[in-house]
Amino acid sequence: MKLVQTALVLLLLSMSSMGYTADSSDNGLITKPSVYSVAETLNRFADIIKKKGITVFARINHAQGAQKVGLTLRPTEVLIFGNPKLGTPLMLSQQKAAIDLPLKAIAWQDESGKVWLSYNSPAYIAKRHAITDKDAVLKKMTGALNKFSDFATKAAH
Repeated sequence: MKLVQTALVLLLLSMSSMGYTADSSDNGLITKPSVYSVAETLNRFADIIKKKGITVFARINHAQGAQKVGLTLRPTEVLIFGNPKLGTPLMLSQQKAAIDLPLKAIAWQDESGKVWLSYNSPAYIAKRHAITDKDAVLKKMTGALNKFSDFATKAAH
């Protein structure tokens, strides 16, 4: 168990040096700044995952929902997406992992107008559900999410 904890700490440290964060105060969230609007960030994220054959199940615009009941919320949108080839093995290890699957990404605007993209770290999901036998799947998920979120948040060159 100590080895797993050490590996998670090293993973989180390496992720923070790459321009995004995932720490205990974020409850396993990886958060990256975006140069695009909330809508464009999520459009770009949805476009790249669809091109990779990943299913988009739903998109929720919380600001529109708030407006319908007379409340104001800064732009906040959630995308629900998944790939059974990667999610199912996690559920086969621990069926309760289905509460965190399919995956979700949130694009949101903070009080200063800065846009962010956040999603659950696969390592966090594994830790939360004590999944210890799917390292290859988790590595693939982590790499893919990193690439997809970079595409969605960084300016095209």
